[in-house]
Amino acid sequence: MKSITESIHTTAIVDEGAQIGADVSVGPYAIIGPGVTIGAGTRIAAHAVIERDTTIGERCKIHYGAVVGSDPQDLKYQGEPTTCVIGDGTVIREYATVNRGTLAQGYTSIGDACLLMAYVHVAHDCLVGDGVILSNAVNLAGHVSVDENAIIGGMTPVHQFVRIGAHAFIGGCSRIQKDVPPYVKAAGDPAALFGLNSVGLDRRGFPENVKSELKRAYRLFFNSKLNITQALARAKDELHPYPEIVRFITFISESERGVTV
Repeated sequence: MKSITESIHTTAIVDEGAQIGADVSVGPYAIIGPGVTIGAGTRIAAHAVIERDTTIGERCKIHYGAVVGSDPQDLKYQGEPTTCVIGDGTVIREYATVNRGTLAQGYTSIGDACLLMAYVHVAHDCLVGDGVILSNAVNLAGHVSVDENAIIGGMTPVHQFVRIGAHAFIGGCSRIQKDVPPYVKAAGDPAALFGLNSVGLDRRGFPENVKSELKRAYRLFFNSKLNITQALARAKDELHPYPEIVRFITFISESERGVTV
């Protein structure tokens, strides 16, 4: 069994203040900065950079040339101490970049079992939930939140402060300027909705009664002549309060940027 020292390539640069867990490997010319914690079983490939004040979970894979925990690309940032947190089992592919937070929130967070494909950018203060897939060259601007199990297709930019709901699916080469509710499909430039993410809901094992009620909710909000205020009032009276329905309604009612339709 190799020691931690034997698993770190001789050309790698590891700050003396970094905490490296058991069975971690660090490839040639990788850089691990100050204040970094790397969980057990994680693999850091050649030329990857974990800059500073970043926590990488267990069993992650950080691929060639990725840069995690770099300074925010925000003119208001003046070097204040902020952090970046990557959950367990997350994969960050080649040349993806993840910035730390700013004082506005203090951290950037990516959940467990996420996949960030090549050239993805996650900006400062983003919150990415568990099981999210960001396809090649997706760009999240600052303060974007992406809830669990959402999928964003390649080469899609997401505007600052936009929220993307759980289990949503966004097609490639879209442009996301407004919030995308949970459980739906969106695509286009600018984006528009195209019904429920039925395939995703089936794959995740959503029961038929919940899917049926989500269809009713979608029709009420997006396939009727009601405005959002009217639809919210009707939804609270007419729809069964399954947790998924409550989440759908709450997401729309709390939207500040407006909802994609």
